[in-house]
Amino acid sequence: MPQTERIVEADNNAISNIFGQFDENIAKIEKEMSVRIVNRSEGIKIVGEEADCERAEKVVRALAEAASKGERISTQNVDYMINSSGRELEQVGAIYDDCICLTINGRPVKPKTLGQKKYVDMIRKNTITFGIGPAGTGKTYLAMAMAITAFKNNDVNRIIMTRPAIEAGEKLGFLPGDLQQKVDPYLRPLYDALFEIMGADAFAKNMERGLLEVAPLAYMRGRTLDNAFIVLDEAQNTTPEQMKMFLTRIGYGSKAVVTGDLTQIDLGEGRTSGLTDASRILKDVDDIGIITLTNKDVVRHPLVQKIINAYEKAENKKSAGGSGKRQR
Repeated sequence: MPQTERIVEADNNAISNIFGQFDENIAKIEKEMSVRIVNRSEGIKIVGEEADCERAEKVVRALAEAASKGERISTQNVDYMINSSGRELEQVGAIYDDCICLTINGRPVKPKTLGQKKYVDMIRKNTITFGIGPAGTGKTYLAMAMAITAFKNNDVNRIIMTRPAIEAGEKLGFLPGDLQQKVDPYLRPLYDALFEIMGADAFAKNMERGLLEVAPLAYMRGRTLDNAFIVLDEAQNTTPEQMKMFLTRIGYGSKAVVTGDLTQIDLGEGRTSGLTDASRILKDVDDIGIITLTNKDVVRHPLVQKIINAYEKAENKKSAGGSGKRQR
């Protein structure tokens, strides 16, 4: 087949960023898209068959745009671009233009995928947002970033974070300490996000003043939460009754984000998840947004995405086998 060439213009800093350490990013694109990519004085040169070159050019242009927005290109960025359609790649600028806030170390917190961008926009638009998806899709972290931004902008007076204290194969009573020490391990991911974005000192001061609250879901019963940003994490482990109780706590001037992964339900066998129930019942209610993030939105180590895919395939195979047995 005849070879064709494409040139993507970029400055030296962007090229270095796109190529990555030891050219690992470019090596991945070359392997996945069957092209050859080299650094030339006029920019990044792509050589290969016409169709392959066209696809690779779109990916490299999207990476160049991300680099121009200050994004440090990682293998996660490259994987996402490779697996995105041409239409998705055209919207890259909107993703990396959206800086939610800065961490205590000055690092910008931004969505990294189109799904995450839609999730963040949905939180801005709606009073209640359900973020459903597998591990590593940034559901909790982005919700916390949005909560801290709303708090700093005085849109809300306090942040309330909660989780159901459900044991994932272990018994809560076996843990040492008083009740607060027993539930702290379940709330640790929320603390981690607060520390990274807000800083330990600001976290401690606001906790003392009662402006930050981290508590088990059971503590929400009987309360009305006005002028607050509330994050319910691990919501797949709520019962329908608990979910209804939580959602009816929302008061004036408040915003809530409910996050969960329906593939990791730790409720007893045969019990319905409150997250499953609520996403079905509330899907057509105004001012409530529901978004399902996918494997494409995973922003942890690339191996996490492979693990999720492998488990999904195994689950689908198991389900198909069970259906076949019933039919026989």
